[in-house]
Amino acid sequence: MNYIDNRVDYAGGGESIHVAKTFLSGVFMWMGLALSITALIAWLFASNPSAMSMMYDAQNGGITILGWIVTLAPLGLVLLMSMRFQKMSASSLVLIFAVYSILMGMSLSFIFMLYTTASIAKTFVITAAMFGFMGVLGYTTKTDLSKFGSIMIMGLIGIIIASIVNMFMQSETFDYIISFIGVIVFTGLTAYDVQKLKRIGSSISMNSETARKATIMGALTLYLDFINLFLFLLRFFGDRK
Repeated sequence: MNYIDNRVDYAGGGESIHVAKTFLSGVFMWMGLALSITALIAWLFASNPSAMSMMYDAQNGGITILGWIVTLAPLGLVLLMSMRFQKMSASSLVLIFAVYSILMGMSLSFIFMLYTTASIAKTFVITAAMFGFMGVLGYTTKTDLSKFGSIMIMGLIGIIIASIVNMFMQSETFDYIISFIGVIVFTGLTAYDVQKLKRIGSSISMNSETARKATIMGALTLYLDFINLFLFLLRFFGDRK
């Protein structure tokens, strides 16, 4: 998104507000579509024991090769979209984003094995409410959130490092602390990313290929904010089976 911010095609100042709204409408549309695909795929796999058995070996209590592929492949797709943004077309980004949403749905189907469906639905509603509030705040505030966003990004790096450390420590208390910080970080990043997308949208030519690609990448950014916020909140509001 930093690259997009530096490469936008500038539109006339009088049209900036209208262009920003149009741009953000497209971003939220693609984000909502991706979340819908992910939720549907997660539910379909979770409700099909045969499908789940392809990713999780109940007898040995471990993830299968397909399960590891489904778990790790989304990260590879995000890196591909980010690193090949300049050379890829908007239609290619849409295709990869769709595949990414499906793989994330397959990966997230595992949460239905750990938490009750009712608590997952409850957490989703809570996440949507928090995300919506911070999105409106990020869009309407006059305060520049750039420095605030930098702090949140540093916090995200800290979460990644702490999570890797806790893979060896296996501390449940440390896991809760990480989750608490994660909620704060991704709540803040939501406001920061919406403001940044608003700035990009107000300065972009909507008929350009750059705008179409920026819309998909913006949707991916907010999608990641939502999913990560949901997973961290699930640690607190999810009722374990």
